[in-house]
Amino acid sequence: MRSGRAVALAAVLLGLFTALVIPPADAKPTPQSQLDKLTKQAADLQKAYRGEIQSLQDTRDAVRKAGQRVKKLRGDLVDAERRMGQFFATSYMAGSVDGPQVINYTGDPDAILGQAATVTYLAEEKNQRLNRISGLIKESKDAKKQADGKIGDLKKEIARLEDKKADVERLLKKFGFQTPDAGSGLTSRMVSIRNVIMQNFPMPFGVGCLRAGDPGEHGKGRACDFMMSTGGRMPDAASKARGDALAQWCIENGRQIGIMYIIWQQRYYDIRTGAGWRMMSDRGGITANHYDHVHVSVF
Repeated sequence: MRSGRAVALAAVLLGLFTALVIPPADAKPTPQSQLDKLTKQAADLQKAYRGEIQSLQDTRDAVRKAGQRVKKLRGDLVDAERRMGQFFATSYMAGSVDGPQVINYTGDPDAILGQAATVTYLAEEKNQRLNRISGLIKESKDAKKQADGKIGDLKKEIARLEDKKADVERLLKKFGFQTPDAGSGLTSRMVSIRNVIMQNFPMPFGVGCLRAGDPGEHGKGRACDFMMSTGGRMPDAASKARGDALAQWCIENGRQIGIMYIIWQQRYYDIRTGAGWRMMSDRGGITANHYDHVHVSVF
């Protein structure tokens, strides 16, 4: 009987606590369901743009990460609530002792002091567990708010790219579609632009283009990396200035010769949209963040 009462009491106590701090269920679509819908729109846009859209990929990745954080925190909260229920049941079964009991107690002093110490410990443990749940609830609400904001960013980016689609279609019509050459694995436009760049800018650290198996532009023969250093090191001042000059040259001539976008120093410039330099998400390294090379992709 006492065990059943303990479980019932635990449920009541936990229910009272969570009712005070957990917000009501949100009827809006989950971040994942919204992301699934937006991902399809993004995929359609990338087909229409005939190539990677870095701003779209970065924003979509940010939404995915935010959604994963919301899911993890919800799982942590469910686990913490379950453990709290178990704790309430266990502490109820252990009984309690109050101040008057200690003062009026005439039996073995060690026994009453031991029980008092146990109750003190249980009280402190209860507060810690309740604070943990309260903290997780706050984190979950903040994470949900952040995820909603990232989804809003993705919607805005898709709308912006949709507005530019007609202009992009004109560019695609102007430059047509090229397949890679069987010998070099590069399109003739990429070979031509690479040669012009190398004639105008010295490349002491080399140029890397075709990357077999790459799902992006390198694998399609439509991208080259113009190295400004080697060994994953940051370029020196002179090499960085050369990279800056090359990137600027690509921006100024891109629409005339068929450059699609540029990546340099953790920033990208999409010639198709003309939106100016935009920061990339951190990919975790000098080379991955394009600090040591200028990436050039063509139509």
